[in-house]
Amino acid sequence: MYPSAPVVCSITSGKGGVGKTNIAVNLAVLLARMGKRCILLDADLGLANVDVLLGLTPEHNLGHLFQGMEISQILFPSGHGFSILPATSGGTELLALSTGQKLELLESMDGLEDQVDILLVDTGAGVGDTVLYFNVAAQERILVLTPEPTSLTDAYALIKVLKTRHGVERFHVLVNMATTEREAKGVFARLHGACDHFLGGISLNFLGTIPHDSSVRHAVTAQVPFCVHNPESPASKAMGRIAQALAAWKAQEHLDGNIKFFWKKLLFASS
Repeated sequence: MYPSAPVVCSITSGKGGVGKTNIAVNLAVLLARMGKRCILLDADLGLANVDVLLGLTPEHNLGHLFQGMEISQILFPSGHGFSILPATSGGTELLALSTGQKLELLESMDGLEDQVDILLVDTGAGVGDTVLYFNVAAQERILVLTPEPTSLTDAYALIKVLKTRHGVERFHVLVNMATTEREAKGVFARLHGACDHFLGGISLNFLGTIPHDSSVRHAVTAQVPFCVHNPESPASKAMGRIAQALAAWKAQEHLDGNIKFFWKKLLFASS
């Protein structure tokens, strides 16, 4: 029997170009292989590219929900055992969701709670209102960064805003494109030190690292998840270890245990 409480996890970053969406896609592939019923919500509204990485062309997206379409009609099979909820790319109609639109999403997503174990939310980058909404709403947050100094600075900025404005204090940190494990842990240590010194009360968990791997670029060009394109590559093996850790996560007991809670928090995140 499947548990009734889905885990809602955002995959986010302070800076663009760190591989956040690629990580979200490959996590979904691997979680599906482990028997988890997974949905990947493309919440990078207006700059969506989950479908591009998968080589898919969904006919509908979240924008159609507000035109009267059922969410079951928008849900699109990935071909890898999980489904996606696509957003739009190049459009502006979803960049700032109204309260009414958030309420529509709340009611629509509630109907999916019996169909999913893990809802992955691929947010946009930065500290914009929509990015903050989705991160506040999630139960767990995976913060993706690279060894670049700007990535570290922007990751800290995102943590600071979520902590000071919304009281969010718990993050899982994933260092992408590191040359060595030592480099990745050094990046994590610098982020942890800055948060500990200037913010306090922040809980950072080092989730792992994805090594710099040329096969990832080849997979992106082929529009195939890298763990499918080359399952024996260093990046794929590292991703597998992270997915194993994620598969063991449980929904927090003090929550009311359904996706509707996710959208309730999203709706009132700015209140």
